[in-house]
Order: sequence, then C-alpha cells, then structure tokens
Amino acid sequence: QVQLVESGGGLVQAGGSLRLSCAASGRSFSSYAMGWFRQAPGKEREFVAAISWTGARTTYADFVKGRFTISRDNAKSTVYLQMNSLKPEDTAVYYCAAAKTRYSGSSRYEYDYWGQGTQVTVSS
Repeated sequence: QVQLVESGGGLVQAGGSLRLSCAASGRSFSSYAMGWFRQAPGKEREFVAAISWTGARTTYADFVKGRFTISRDNAKSTVYLQMNSLKPEDTAVYYCAAAKTRYSGSSRYEYDYWGQGTQVTVSS
C-alpha cells in the first residue's frame, strides 16, 4: 500500500510559479511510475505529466509542455511538479498518482494509488 500526500498548492497571479510536492509512504516508491493529474470544476480529471521509475522518461500533456516540469527524488520518496508561466486555465485541484509499473502513460486507469489533491488557483 502506498499513501500519497500533495502539498504546495495555493493562489498565484498569472505568469507566476508554484512547485507541487507529493510525498509517498511505503517501500516501493522507487519502483513505481508517478503521475500528476488535475481536475477543474465541472470537468473530468485530466493528465498533466508522468515520470518513470528512475526519472529517465517523462511525458507531458500538450497544454503544459515547456511550462511544467515533473521530477522525482527516490531517496526522499517524493515527486515534484514545477509549474511556471501559470495561466488562469491552470486553476484546478492537482492530484498525484502512483502506478505499480516502471512506466506509465496518460490514462488515469493505469494508476493504482491517488493522493487527496492540492488546490491551485491562478488569478488573472
């Protein structure tokens, strides 16, 4: 079993930056692929980024390419999402997810464990 706890959300002006963190419990973190998803009010949860078990492979949704960076520190059992050049349309609850595989993609059904989410609000 893996428990995920997100932090780092908040209110920021358009053009600003935030860094989300997701701390994982459990001994298997370093062998799991990790992902970030988001869900805005009235919308379905959507893929943001994913990272492989070693961090060597990353995948991004088109709408965040060049602005967001996913990374991980296996020694700290933590995955990060650095978000730059934020836009009002980035406003959402951001969720961290873990997949019991070494590589994962953009489908939410690939992920086995989910955090509770952290709110990100970008004002115009």
